[in-house]
Amino acid sequence: MKIADRIRCLRREMEREGIDIYIVPSADYHGSEYVGEYFKTRQYLTGFTGSAGTAVFTRDKAGLWTDGRYFIQAEEQLKETGVRLFRMGEPDIDTIEEFFEKELPEGGVIGFDGRVMGLAEGMRYSEIAEKKGGSVQPLYDLAGRFWKDRPPIPAEPVYLLDEVYTGEGVSSKLQRVREKMESVNADVHLLSSLDDIAWLFNIRGNDVAFCPVVLAFALIDEKGGRIFTDAEKFPEDVVKMLEENQISICPYESVYQAAEELSDRRILLDPVRTNYALYHSIPRTAEIIKKENPSILMKCVKNDTEAENIRRAHRKDGIAHTKFLYWLKKNIGKIPITELTAARKLEEFRAEQEGFLGPSFAPISAAGAHGAIVHYSATEESDTELKEGELYLSDTGGHYLEGSTDITRTVALGDIPEDQKKHFTLVARAMLRLSDAVFLHGSSGVTLDALAREVFWKERLNFNHGTGHGVGYLLNIHEPPINFRWREGSRPAQIFEENMVITDEPGIYIEGSHGIRLENELLVRRDTENEYGQFLRFEVLTFVPVDLDALLPGCMTEEEREMLNTYHRKVYEQISPYLNEEEKSWLRHAVRPI
Repeated sequence: MKIADRIRCLRREMEREGIDIYIVPSADYHGSEYVGEYFKTRQYLTGFTGSAGTAVFTRDKAGLWTDGRYFIQAEEQLKETGVRLFRMGEPDIDTIEEFFEKELPEGGVIGFDGRVMGLAEGMRYSEIAEKKGGSVQPLYDLAGRFWKDRPPIPAEPVYLLDEVYTGEGVSSKLQRVREKMESVNADVHLLSSLDDIAWLFNIRGNDVAFCPVVLAFALIDEKGGRIFTDAEKFPEDVVKMLEENQISICPYESVYQAAEELSDRRILLDPVRTNYALYHSIPRTAEIIKKENPSILMKCVKNDTEAENIRRAHRKDGIAHTKFLYWLKKNIGKIPITELTAARKLEEFRAEQEGFLGPSFAPISAAGAHGAIVHYSATEESDTELKEGELYLSDTGGHYLEGSTDITRTVALGDIPEDQKKHFTLVARAMLRLSDAVFLHGSSGVTLDALAREVFWKERLNFNHGTGHGVGYLLNIHEPPINFRWREGSRPAQIFEENMVITDEPGIYIEGSHGIRLENELLVRRDTENEYGQFLRFEVLTFVPVDLDALLPGCMTEEEREMLNTYHRKVYEQISPYLNEEEKSWLRHAVRPI
């Protein structure tokens, strides 16, 4: 069916159930950032393939709300679908809530599948409906009734991640979580977020593309617990480990029944990471303690074993990426290279590294004007040949047994225009200045973001995304709660602690012309402690050249040039021993002092 036909089918189901407005978020049952194919209902109904966005349907209107990363992509993909793009955050654009207040009739019904709706969003929609004398109907997956070729729920094999990689056993992690439970007087902890469950039980899987996690819920009590999942995908060694920790395996969907049986219990639950249906399955006689999952911060602060492994993962990734840049520079203009073939070539170099498991997110391989689309994803239809005289942006990453990587490099393919070199130099300066920060303990990403953004603001420029995000250890490549952002969000910014990992990725995007982003990962390290307090600094984890062919050294300060020279010396020290003589000779020139 075409998109318009699917929307007509949806409206028939809405009419059958008496629903006036139906909402489809970009979510699975766990609030994951990326979701398996089974859960891509919003994409099925609108054609928009971006990872973030919410679709809303009335009896005669359809809208998609998404953020600035996806405006260009959404505009293109929504053409001739009848779905209107609502550019979130722009002036005079209704929020979803404002749209509901205008469009919901008196006594109207807002419908959604409560299993894929976050608790906070569901509660907001319920309040809007109640104001108009209406209600919410959270029981129906309407698209599932006519989505005939829907992919199955993933059931990939599970494996145990050895302590040589995790640095901590399951019993120790459970003990730490139970101590947090006791501190808030909770006797049960209900977990929905997949990365927290994977971290807590030292398990990994492949149920979500690019995220090595397992579809599961978990219920932890004072002595044992239950994990709700598909038991058939758990091998004997994982089952044995769970049994040793008094954790039993129960059917995936039975978590809702288990929640209904928690009457008179004191339940620690993260309202941000719990779906509407699960929360409302809990009896009113239970006491719900609404706090962030304690494992969120625990897994964000890597232990020393993880930190050392992550360094190894980045060395492997740096070798692969440097080999790719050599190949690209050597062959551009001589053999046909497209966005897709370039991305595949880079993955081939990564696959040569021991312990490589796969990409950590869908690659962004963008030539020329496609680089201005922040989260561009090349398809067979959009695939563009890389051409001399243009910039090429590659934002990719890999999962290794030793950790996960995320790197962006923008490179000049031959000689590029002067304005693009100026923009490239601006981005390089911003990345270097942030990575060189020294700061007092108590600082957050809001404290430090201006170190990168200042050079843009002085030119009256900006970029419409955060400057960095936390990175998981063989988990989600975007890991809360840390980030670099220039203004406060809905919750206070998390302060930095030693051994947290965060990206440093400023950029600039000129629609229809070019996009530039440079990204390294940083490890928070302890520095001097004196009468002013404990100072911290960043250790750069990523070792790949910054393209000097795109740089204007005369537009940099002497201090910035020395920052880059120092970084490039480290790149050569870390990477050159693993290259052949031709590659080593190229790298020596690529990191020459400026």
